[in-house]
Amino acid sequence: MRYEAHLRARALERPQHAALVCAGQRISYAALADIAERFASALVAGAGFGNGERCVLFLDNRAETAAGLFGTLRAGGMFSVINPTTKADKLAYVLNNCEASVLVTQASLLPVARAAAAQAPSVRHVVVVDAAGELAGHEVPWDEFIAAPSILDPASRGIDIDLAMLVYTSGSTGEPKGVMMTHKNIEHAATSITTYLRMSPDDVVLSVLPLAFDYGLYQLLMCVKLGATLVLEKSFAFPQKILPLLESERITGFPLVPTMAALIVQLRNFRPEWAASVKFLTNTAAALPPAHIARLRELFPQARVYSMYGMTESKRCTWLPPEELDRRPDSVGIAIPFTEAWVAGEDGKPLPPGAVGELVVRGGHVMQGYWRNPEATDKALKPGRYPWEKVLHTGDLFRMDADGFLYFVGRKDDIIKSRGEKVSPKEVENVLYALPGVREAAVVGVPDPVLGRALKAILAVEDGASIAPRDVIAHCAARLEDFMVPRLIEFRDALPKTNTGKIRRAALQAEAEGRELPGEDA
Repeated sequence: MRYEAHLRARALERPQHAALVCAGQRISYAALADIAERFASALVAGAGFGNGERCVLFLDNRAETAAGLFGTLRAGGMFSVINPTTKADKLAYVLNNCEASVLVTQASLLPVARAAAAQAPSVRHVVVVDAAGELAGHEVPWDEFIAAPSILDPASRGIDIDLAMLVYTSGSTGEPKGVMMTHKNIEHAATSITTYLRMSPDDVVLSVLPLAFDYGLYQLLMCVKLGATLVLEKSFAFPQKILPLLESERITGFPLVPTMAALIVQLRNFRPEWAASVKFLTNTAAALPPAHIARLRELFPQARVYSMYGMTESKRCTWLPPEELDRRPDSVGIAIPFTEAWVAGEDGKPLPPGAVGELVVRGGHVMQGYWRNPEATDKALKPGRYPWEKVLHTGDLFRMDADGFLYFVGRKDDIIKSRGEKVSPKEVENVLYALPGVREAAVVGVPDPVLGRALKAILAVEDGASIAPRDVIAHCAARLEDFMVPRLIEFRDALPKTNTGKIRRAALQAEAEGRELPGEDA
């Protein structure tokens, strides 16, 4: 089935049940389905949106984002949710790369959206939520856009092997890659995850994770699949505002990343009643320190704690059964239900327990490839054990113990995982080189118990240049998403180089990790 059918089915089964609690509003399944249906109809009838076209949602966590993505699917298209801290040039790259027909944004982001849309000739309509003031000719207020009742035929506009979404993730070349996921891919991943989490239609999930982050996006997709309720907040910047929602909304599921866990375990006034209804906590991005796991279990005594590993290209790869936490606190577990995963050598074949190799993943959750990037696709998707399939080579190094449990070792490529997001060092370095006075630049990931990797910029500056760390951070913050801004800055006279003059980033990364790197990188 196509994934938007879940929303339509839940609207029939439990029309008045809350689908979303967001910005002080309680939105029922019937109301959310109605908004999505009217948005879909407007796309088709008003914007000439055809099957397979792309709609980019450049929005905060809000009800319109949820309605927009389900409406796009209902219209036969594919959506892409973009982080609201994205700058105009990168947004323009995404719009051009996927040749988006429609861009949905909000008034507070309109200057960035306009600048990006001006560079993207494929964009025919810009729909603006909370529109105020004068709009340009191809811009239209959200309320006006969806005002008319739906005129769509009840039948689905496509089938389950159609592409449903593009999730843009950092690439080693510095340009984002669009991960292609079909309706069937989403269904497989959501079914597997809700199975091991033991989720039900009665669950109430609190998410502060961006919908542009696939971990956050799947909280919505999984809740709608089951008919559960999602309490959607914009961030965890103020824990004292968010945590009382656990009690007032009777939250049963609370997805975390390590930065959130660190804030929670350090609170001195955590109230037991906040945790009383919570049945499960999930964590991904980086492994939680054992001390944090122990403290979370004290604070949430009724909750199952799940440690997981995943990547955008397959959504989720592994999960650790909660009963294994004490015995294997540093493991990310076993393959998620209905999939397979193994540690492979260079030939792709399984290695014996204890050996370090690349994690390979097999299952219906594996992406179709990278949008219009066959070279990158061929590196990630390779022939499997059967002639009809391709399997995902994750680019991450793992080992497996004698009982089949997996342990993350490190990455094979330059990509740095920080705060749960993939960061391309090259993309950050390109921005650093645009700062007057920077002669050489390299970005590495410094091991961090909370972030997984903290971004560090190592710079050599021109003679006579006067650059302070705060100048570097401010320069990057104006041009990059928040999670890509280095927080650690180091200045050197020169950076190490190969015989051909290339900066030895691999050597700097090894240095940051306190290990030696034999020989020189090419």
